[in-house]
Parts: sequence; C-alpha cells; structure tokens
Amino acid sequence: MNKNISMIGAGSWGTALAILLAKSGYKVKMWSCFEDEIDMINNLREHKEKLPGIKIPEGVFCTGDIEESLHDSKIVVMVVPSHTIRENAKNISSYIKKDTIIVNCSKGIETETGLRLSQVICEEIPDANVVTLSGPSHAEEVANGIPTTVVAASEDIGAAEFIQDIFMTPLFRVYTNSDIVGVEIGGALKNVIALCAGISDGLGFGDNTKAALMTRGLAEISRLGISMGANPRTFAGLSGIGDLIVTCTSMHSRNRRAGILIGQGKTPEEAMKEVKMVVEGVTTTKAAYNLAKKRNVTMPITFEAYEVLFNGKDPGSTVNALMMRNKKDEMF
Repeated sequence: MNKNISMIGAGSWGTALAILLAKSGYKVKMWSCFEDEIDMINNLREHKEKLPGIKIPEGVFCTGDIEESLHDSKIVVMVVPSHTIRENAKNISSYIKKDTIIVNCSKGIETETGLRLSQVICEEIPDANVVTLSGPSHAEEVANGIPTTVVAASEDIGAAEFIQDIFMTPLFRVYTNSDIVGVEIGGALKNVIALCAGISDGLGFGDNTKAALMTRGLAEISRLGISMGANPRTFAGLSGIGDLIVTCTSMHSRNRRAGILIGQGKTPEEAMKEVKMVVEGVTTTKAAYNLAKKRNVTMPITFEAYEVLFNGKDPGSTVNALMMRNKKDEMF
C-alpha cells in the first residue's frame, strides 16, 4: 500500500494529525504558506508556536510547494481555516487524481454561500471523494497521545471505512457515519455555542447557565441540521454532543477563550487578536444566522450571538432576552 499522505495546512490540528500518522508508519508531506512554519517543522522538529514541546517524527516533511506536497499521495488531508477552504481546494484541484480521497478536518460553513465545507470542496474538485473527520479532539491532547475518539463521515461508506483504517490507533479511535450533513453541521455550529459559553463565563455566570446554553444550543444545532437533511441521531454522537462538551468546557478551546474575553468587555476584534488563533465560531455565527433565516429555523442563542458579534449588542443584555422569551414546551 502507498504510505504517502498529504496534509494541506500545518497549524496545530494539521501537525497533531501528522504526528499521529507518522507514528503509524506513514510518510506525511505537509504544505504551508508560512516559511517560519516550514522551518520549525523541518529543522526544529517542533511547532513552537502551536504545539510547543512536542517532537515531530522524522516521517513528517513540510514544503511550500503544492505540487511537491501532493506528489504520489492517494490521501489528501485538508486542515486549513474554514474561510480558506475554497481557495485551497482550487489551488490543489489540478493535482488531484480521481482515486484520491480528500479528508476534510476543518469545521465551519462558507459564509457567502451557506455551503458545508465538503460541498465547497466538491464544487472546486468535482470528482472529489470527500470524508469529513470530526469529533471532540483538541490538537494538544492528540499530539500528546491522550486517548481520543472521532468520526469519519461520508456518503461513500467504503471511503469512510478506509479512512477509519488509516487513522485508527490504540489512542485514536475512529467510528464511521454515513450522515456527513449532520457531522459537518454539528462540528461547525458547536463553535457558536462555545463562544456563548465563554461569554457566560466572562460575565461571571455558573455551571447552571453553561449547562442550559449547551443543552438548548444542541437543540438549535439539531433543528438547523435536520432542516438540511441530517439524521437526528447524529447530534447525540461524537460530532454533536461530544464536540459540544469539549469545546464549551475546555480552555484548549479558542472559541471559549475568545468568548470569555468578550464577556469581560473586550470587543470581538480585540478578543480574536488576543487569542492569536483563528476563532471559527465568529464567521460560523454569521453563516448559521443566514441559514436559519433562509430556512425559517428558530435559533435564539445563535441570533443573540450574532447581535453581540456583528451589531455591538452588550453581552449582558442577551441574558434577559433569552430568559424572558415567550413560554414554550421544551420539545419544540
């Protein structure tokens, strides 16, 4: 079997997955557009900015040449910020052969179109066979060998099972799911709720508030996902409640950290600058807001987040708006 795997993106998650795959005997060729990142990976054998102190195996190589990174690989893993998925898919499209499997590890929704990321990839690479890898998986923990469980989702269940075999190790368990819609929506929208959970923490609220946000947030995620054709059961799984729990409760979560800063009084721009990493929940909030409006789906938490992030609403005032909504049955 061909042991070459290409990785488009060399940030924290891309590097963590490269380490995981290299330890399983694969040769991972990473692509990055940042010279300092390439130098750290190839020469220092450590991503000092994103994963300090974690050694990168010799089986990992990084280059700034797209064609070189993709040469002789049957698997291409895309781990780039969600807003750059289309640009990166377009850049690699001419090098992708028909039997190549593209593994999307990014989480988000394209703001301009409302498309899921696998749909964006397929628009730019029409013959693409896409598997989405998602679930509760902080890069820092995966890179350190902490037991983690994720899901590989694709309409082509054979492709999902193939990726399951490639990525699975004693410390990284992979399930499969044919509901790529639900897996991608769960993975994207949990970042919105994590921002809100962080804002709650920043405002000084407690566990009761966060539990309510997570539970009602999952209801919103499920409603939107089901309206798009997702299987309701997916949201009770790893890419639903699993990813929501880890992102809303951990300080590894950049979305929660940004939310805490916003709750403490910083503007969204100041919070993102201080976190120093891409905060996917911000752009996803706008995409989810637009999708909910288009599909006539009720998402009060998401709508309040939109007002805070894009219209300057005071975070504290959102609490009364949510708590004093019209009375309703929990199941609706």
